[in-house]
Amino acid sequence: MTLNRRVFIGSAAAATAVLSAPMVRAAGRPKVVVIGGGAGGATAARYIAKDSDGAIDVTLIEPTRTYYTCFFSNLYLGGFREFASLGHTYGKLAAEYGINVVHDWAVGVDRDAKTVALASGSSVPYDRLVISPGIDFVDGAIPGWDLSTQNKMPHAYKAGSQTQLLKAQIEAMPQGGVFAMIAPPNPFRCPPGPYERVSMVAHYLKANNPTAKILIADPKDKFSKQGLFEDGWTRHYSGMIERLGPDFGGNKVEVRPDTMELVIDGEATKVDVCNVIPAQKAGRIAELAGVTNDAGWAPVSGFGMVSKMDENIHVLGDASAQGDMPKSGFSANSQAKVCAMSVRGALTGSKVFPPKFANTCWSLIDTDDGIKVGASYEATDEKIASTGGFVSQNGEDAATRKATYEESIGWYAGISADIFG
Repeated sequence: MTLNRRVFIGSAAAATAVLSAPMVRAAGRPKVVVIGGGAGGATAARYIAKDSDGAIDVTLIEPTRTYYTCFFSNLYLGGFREFASLGHTYGKLAAEYGINVVHDWAVGVDRDAKTVALASGSSVPYDRLVISPGIDFVDGAIPGWDLSTQNKMPHAYKAGSQTQLLKAQIEAMPQGGVFAMIAPPNPFRCPPGPYERVSMVAHYLKANNPTAKILIADPKDKFSKQGLFEDGWTRHYSGMIERLGPDFGGNKVEVRPDTMELVIDGEATKVDVCNVIPAQKAGRIAELAGVTNDAGWAPVSGFGMVSKMDENIHVLGDASAQGDMPKSGFSANSQAKVCAMSVRGALTGSKVFPPKFANTCWSLIDTDDGIKVGASYEATDEKIASTGGFVSQNGEDAATRKATYEESIGWYAGISADIFG
């Protein structure tokens, strides 16, 4: 099915109508606190609030007043979107759904007292807690790089000022210069993301700096949609992009930010821009809440996205370890609706239906050359398991690829409305 804004919102509304049931109102409304206002957290807050018909008190904690989506930020780098189009605010969630939006940092969780501590010094009580903090980076993942060097070698994997910085650096590259990317190891946010980014940087350079080169140091043997990307790079950017996998030292990398050098398997290369995307883990608050494992992710049950460490906490999106679903905005949005149904059931007695999930990841290789991969999922006792999928194919005609790109534009409009109202 082709997705567009109307179809996406209509499908969401239909699912909500099926899943909703008459709510039980209590004299003292149960309290839900949601940490993180992205695709997972804001969706969960909105669906809990609107489908409980006022029976649940919902507080959303998010430090930023404008949230910039990581998904579609690569299209800004390539010149296909304006930066402002990635930004979304929380006014509708507060005004239309009665959500108490608190712009502050959550800095601790007392699971015994069921309170969330804020950087301002106050605390917020909860009956159920939803944690959707996205990602943080693993300390020391890339020798020579840490957050203090991110303005010299940006990650741009949390959208916002980092994305703008990376674009400015690309635009300032000398003619014939070198753009380098250090790709992350699995698992990480948006598996096709680094390779769409390479495509978008190449698109810009082809038009503005055609003798420039792109170098990818990649610790992985393979990556999402690899055949599709490599075919596209050959067709659109022949001779510009070189990828070094682990067989060629892509897993033995360090950086020297002060001299703008990338060191691969002991050999230093001078570069003009270095996009460092380190190994990742769940956002810090999940660790502070005590719901992460040794690998840094938060294990959950697919039946409600309930933490395996605490039955009163749900963890969504990139931060969760749930099984087969990739870490993506679509996944987080899908998981949030299952979580919302579970929370309403636990706190108001409404009916909870068997959870179903979906995901699609679109990528743009060049103008009107869009590709996608996706799947449907269901919860099992072991994990969220894939029940079938699809992927674009090499050799598709131009009309199909253009339609895929246009589908992604409709999806972005639809999911933005579904998240932020």
